[in-house]
Amino acid sequence: MKTLSESSLEHWLSDEALFAEGLTLAERITAAYRKHGQSSVEEREAAVLSVQFEGMFLPPEQGDAFAGRVNYPLLGLSPEACGLGYYCAFGALFAGAEAFPKLAQQARVLAAFWRGRTTQEACRAAYPDWLQTRLPSDNWTEESGVGFPLYRMAGSNLDYSKLLRLGLSGLEAELTDGPFAHVTPLLRATIDRYVAACVDSELSISLCAIRHAPPATFRQAIQLFWLYALCAGTWNYNRLDCILGPYLTHDLQKGLLEEEEALDLICGLWRLMHAYSNHYNNRVILGGKGRPDEAAADRFAHLAIEATRRLRINQPQLSLRIYDGQDPSLWARAIDAIGEGCTFPMLYNDEVNVPAVAQAFGVNEEMATHYTPYGCGEYVLGHYSQGSPNGVINLLKSLEVALHGGTDPVAGRRVIEGLPSADELNSFGDLWQSYSRVVEHYTEALAAQQRIEYEVTADAAAFAFISALTADCVARGQSAFGGGARYLGGTIETYGNSNTADSLHAIDELVFRRKHCSLPDLVDALDHDFEGQPELLAACRAVTKYGNDEGTADAMAQRVHGHICEAAASQAGVAGLDYYLVVIINNWANTLFGWTTAASAEGRRARQPLANGNNPAPGADQSGVTAFLNSLNRLDPSVHAGSVQNMKFGKEWFQPEMRPKFEALMRAYFIQGGTQAMISVVSRDDLEAAMREPENWGQLMVRVGGFSIRFIDLPHDAQLEVLTRTLY
Repeated sequence: MKTLSESSLEHWLSDEALFAEGLTLAERITAAYRKHGQSSVEEREAAVLSVQFEGMFLPPEQGDAFAGRVNYPLLGLSPEACGLGYYCAFGALFAGAEAFPKLAQQARVLAAFWRGRTTQEACRAAYPDWLQTRLPSDNWTEESGVGFPLYRMAGSNLDYSKLLRLGLSGLEAELTDGPFAHVTPLLRATIDRYVAACVDSELSISLCAIRHAPPATFRQAIQLFWLYALCAGTWNYNRLDCILGPYLTHDLQKGLLEEEEALDLICGLWRLMHAYSNHYNNRVILGGKGRPDEAAADRFAHLAIEATRRLRINQPQLSLRIYDGQDPSLWARAIDAIGEGCTFPMLYNDEVNVPAVAQAFGVNEEMATHYTPYGCGEYVLGHYSQGSPNGVINLLKSLEVALHGGTDPVAGRRVIEGLPSADELNSFGDLWQSYSRVVEHYTEALAAQQRIEYEVTADAAAFAFISALTADCVARGQSAFGGGARYLGGTIETYGNSNTADSLHAIDELVFRRKHCSLPDLVDALDHDFEGQPELLAACRAVTKYGNDEGTADAMAQRVHGHICEAAASQAGVAGLDYYLVVIINNWANTLFGWTTAASAEGRRARQPLANGNNPAPGADQSGVTAFLNSLNRLDPSVHAGSVQNMKFGKEWFQPEMRPKFEALMRAYFIQGGTQAMISVVSRDDLEAAMREPENWGQLMVRVGGFSIRFIDLPHDAQLEVLTRTLY
């Protein structure tokens, strides 16, 4: 399945006429940028977006309940859709130039102008020499390495309740004297273009109603929210039950809508979110503590779950926060949907997460009730904070480098100086110290790059649509990423946590405790992927693993977890951030990182996937579901900003005679400290059949990491990784 940015770029390359149209739009955007090159950041942004929106917003399609489809241009301004800030799709321009020779010169002129002017390139150019050396590559999906930067301003969850309460005229009055005054004229111009395209239609009536006044109906509220989100370029939607629930309840009570009509409207919104394709994002949050009108919010939440059950699509990523005293029918409806194979909603436990977030983010529990999962499972504090995940670290590669005296054996280059070689590591303490140095070496670099990315991005663009609905930006007169947001933090994605813990545990057991082999001999075996060493491979695999409720293995997982979380948090003040926290999430980067990571001491072969999130390595949990859940609960949730717990259950758990046991199991897991559950309900036979006959299995959905996808849309290696996870 392609993301929106991939689909957008492929659209322009599909034939010569479309590529010519795309180049014309790109030239107009470039002209606006050049004309305002010496203007203020806000004036330049307004000029660029004015042209971009004219060419970006697509007319409604047959059956659309709302206006709002987009196709991003070949270059322009976006927080993350096609690149960071001012972006240029150089690859698409060059591909088009090769495919359509008559347009080659036009494409190359555009590429030449933008080379060196994109925000991503500006970020890279701003790195000091030490950071350039430590983070030499951006290509984390293909090149071997420990840490890599990501270029995006992701995870904004805006105050849409404020937007709906004020309406465009009210918001306009608030923004008139500030740097975000272009927000309402640009949105109103977008509405006007849609009105012109929807004459005498129901869409036109709603659009006309929201041009100035606050929305008066559920339909109007959805329409205004959705168009604003598209203008902002955000892919996550905050607590939508709180935002839209009051409008739904009003219309139902006044007889303006029947429940089935309301459900159809939500389904219409879901379809547009699905078309706004980014399966890593598109988060809609339901439930949870701190909602101002629980009854209205719950009414929306019920219909939202039902819409997901009815449509069986993988976007939006519906997420349900649960807590003691919540309407129990929401839990029941959620389990219904999960048991039917929807993979939604994902479940989050407020009884654990609210105090954990308060401690991790350094805020009081009232503020912590605003925690909002986004993307693959990271948290921000709703519209009060920005905390884009802008770095990734491969912990297993960190151990690999430590075992090779500072050299990455796959890349064949030294990445850190002053580490002892394997034959100089005389104790587990020595090894731990080397491993820790590698992790901290890269954590420091990624925190510094996060700060630089914010500074460069704030100098490039105001991101006015995001800033206008982020707490304190308007009052401070500063952009969300340039000092306006109440809390400006950062996050670092970690991969291979469980493999690293199991490998360290295996080394401690086999080398330093049992003296089964020397460390240099083990490292040599890893370098050769255990070739000719079946007994050593078996010994590595026999050492106990995290995920089995076994004390020593789980203790090592706790140690690895605590260390990376502490290493990240310690960099917040150094980098000038309000927080800098680990997120233990997953797209399918565990598979990508596996391709560039050698064999590891827990018995994983070279190029095989790493563990998903903070789950056990595939197949390592062999002591039953209770042991698996107990191990998950040993990892402290109060030192990070979100983690992924993927669980794969057989269909039999949801049969009438077994469902009470499943619900009791999940409740016990949450009572004992479980933070979150992402559940796939599948059978191995179905997964294998889908790999053989994909044309017959289009409805089979699975959780990959922090996102869901049709199983048949996964690359083969990722399918195998899902298949090898333990099925309970």
